Amino acid sequence: MTTTATVSTHILDTSLGRPAQGVTVRLSARTGSGAEWRPLGEGTTDADGRCRDLPAPPEGTSQVRLDFAVEPYLRGREGGAFFPEVTVTFAVRAGEHYHVPLLLSPFGYSVYRGS
Repeated sequence: MTTTATVSTHILDTSLGRPAQGVTVRLSARTGSGAEWRPLGEGTTDADGRCRDLPAPPEGTSQVRLDFAVEPYLRGREGGAFFPEVTVTFAVRAGEHYHVPLLLSPFGYSVYRGS
């Protein structure tokens, strides 16, 4: 039986219709609202826009945060990055997998729980 949750993500650049390569993604966890965030690790999206090397949150984690550093990726685009970083916080349960894709454009973004 899995005792912790697992987390994965990918980024699709919706303005170009392709994966966003080279974006740094940081993963943090905490045991509940008000608790200190604990940095767990980071990775960089590959040619498919996937961040494949995020660590599993430790046992007792109830909330996870993904920080996407999108400004360097969007630099040089017309208008630049209106949102220089995107932070997504969500609740997790032990034994479940959470795939949280980021749909990104220079002036907006959306996220959802994928599969």
